[in-house]
Amino acid sequence: MGGPETGTTGTIVQTTIRSSVTFTGVGLHGGRRARMTLHPASAEHGIWFRRSDVIGADAVIPAQWDAVSNARLCTVIGNPAGVTVSTIEHIMAALVGCGIHNVLVEIDGPEVPILDGSAAPFVTGIMARGVRVLRAPLRCIEMLESVEVRDGDSLARLAPARALEIDFGIDFADAAIGRQRKVLSMGNGAFVRELSDCRTFCRQSDVEMMHSSGLALGGSYENAVVVDGERVLSPGGLRRPDEAVRHKMLDALGDLALAGLPILGRYTGRRAGHAMTNRLLRAMFARPEAYRIVECSQAQRRNLPGVGVSSADIPAVA
Repeated sequence: MGGPETGTTGTIVQTTIRSSVTFTGVGLHGGRRARMTLHPASAEHGIWFRRSDVIGADAVIPAQWDAVSNARLCTVIGNPAGVTVSTIEHIMAALVGCGIHNVLVEIDGPEVPILDGSAAPFVTGIMARGVRVLRAPLRCIEMLESVEVRDGDSLARLAPARALEIDFGIDFADAAIGRQRKVLSMGNGAFVRELSDCRTFCRQSDVEMMHSSGLALGGSYENAVVVDGERVLSPGGLRRPDEAVRHKMLDALGDLALAGLPILGRYTGRRAGHAMTNRLLRAMFARPEAYRIVECSQAQRRNLPGVGVSSADIPAVA
């Protein structure tokens, strides 16, 4: 597998999955079991979610930056009818990281299954189905000027770059995480190899706080990395020494996917989360002089997530 692909005329074209794939599991925050199926979609469809359990109301929601209704602990999208789907960031990262541009995500509940807390199970399912090329040119967002948002010590920025690059830094008091920083270009299958298996994480004190607020009801040591000071409480410990910052990069890729088109630019995040990334996209789209939308060239194609991915790139844990 290696989308996006080139059509017979040399145009860089859009993609979808070859056939449907289903995932089942509990939601991290609501604890409710859900069944989610990715269906192939036509060119220019984009990524949409449909709540199959909703009757008598509009049940479809676009995976777009301006549909985000909440981004405090996870990314939640909704429509004017009040129908929502939450915790979409991991499946969005998997789709973008596998080079999929068009898909219908059908789900029978309000929250995407957390599975093992990473994007690896989604990547495995998507890549097992493969990519289908569609007869439409692929467009991307090319950053022309820097756009930045701040909130205290938190920062998120998009700046001009030839590829989608992610530069992320975190700083936690718990020694098991501490201060971490990583920079990666997302081209040439880097997401699948370097980030897809990295799990969501939290501190034990955060778990207790969330439980008291009726959140993280589906969380466990099996689908999240839980730390307490120097200790990693989850069985088997960390998958990578810097798994925490890599997961933050995974989240950032999923949240950036809500731009609706692949981005060519350098994303910098410092103590940033879902809300900061969504604020950044809103700030970018409010400044049309800061970017332009172009049809992807061959050179740009090589710098997009999902290009050059093969089954050998999937981490062993998946």
